Amino acid sequence: MGDISCSDDIGNGNGVNGKIHSSLNGYRKSCWYEEEIEENLRWCFALNSILHTGASRYQDIALLDTKPFGKALIIDGKLQSAEVDEFIYHESLVHPALLHHSSPKTVFIMGGGEGSTAREILRHKTVEKVVMCDIDEEVVDFCKAHLVVNREAFCDPRLEVIINDARTELEIGKECYDVIIGDLADPIEGGPCYKLYTKSFYEHSVKPKLNRGGIFVTQAGPAGIFSHTEVFSCICNTLRQVFKYVVAYSAHIPSYADTWGWVMASDIPFTLSADELDSRIKQRIKGENRYLDGKTFSSASTLSKAVRKSLDNETHVYTEGTARFIYGHGSVQKQNQA
Repeated sequence: MGDISCSDDIGNGNGVNGKIHSSLNGYRKSCWYEEEIEENLRWCFALNSILHTGASRYQDIALLDTKPFGKALIIDGKLQSAEVDEFIYHESLVHPALLHHSSPKTVFIMGGGEGSTAREILRHKTVEKVVMCDIDEEVVDFCKAHLVVNREAFCDPRLEVIINDARTELEIGKECYDVIIGDLADPIEGGPCYKLYTKSFYEHSVKPKLNRGGIFVTQAGPAGIFSHTEVFSCICNTLRQVFKYVVAYSAHIPSYADTWGWVMASDIPFTLSADELDSRIKQRIKGENRYLDGKTFSSASTLSKAVRKSLDNETHVYTEGTARFIYGHGSVQKQNQA
């Protein structure tokens, strides 16, 4: 879990593990966000200010104004998105699935409380209805109030926001969807989301709610050369047990300090070329993408040799009893530097 901690160390700016070496050269106040990525690896960056911190029934929430990445949303000590580069994540999550569908009209978002996924979906001219189902009303209200970039999306009459557990909503609802998107928090041990990455959930809750020709896509955690074995490879393998066609793809996101992964799945093949994707982008999407086009997706879905080999050899299936989790947590540290 993330927390806010303060210290008044004197230093010269040469930090070790978030601490500052002692110096007598005076004081310069500084505040840093630090996230533990692996047991011996931490990622930190300087802050202009801490805009808000709080806790909901389910999660800790923080909004930070960072020097390198602008405003950043932190949930349970893990950076969810940053103002400067969130478009990479959300364009990659949304557009490949909607573009590969012949004519997506209805979309269900699992999670997505910050509104950025809905924003990208609503740029598609064919979309008539978007249901965003997030378990945490306080996160949704917080993002509505603080993330100005998504206010237009929250006001769009095509968007319906439901506060509920995504599994429950899918299972009790009668409606089916052309595309279902998993924009869930990372599977963290003790967190609210890990059960929504399991084979049983995909098989019994997600797939039956897809229309004929429907597509499912989910964020799938770190996909770097060393980090992809945390959850990315097993989420991909798990979806292979449920759907006939599965495509894994990735992109580097600077604020995450890693390559990130997504997995797209369907019972229809993904056959569009880069040129065909570009044609659909031009016809269907309002405005211009900042990141994703046909060639970008072709590149994103061409994984490195090492990652391809791991995915090919992966045998682990994600279940509640054999769940894998993302490592680490984050914190904010206030320090006095020379």
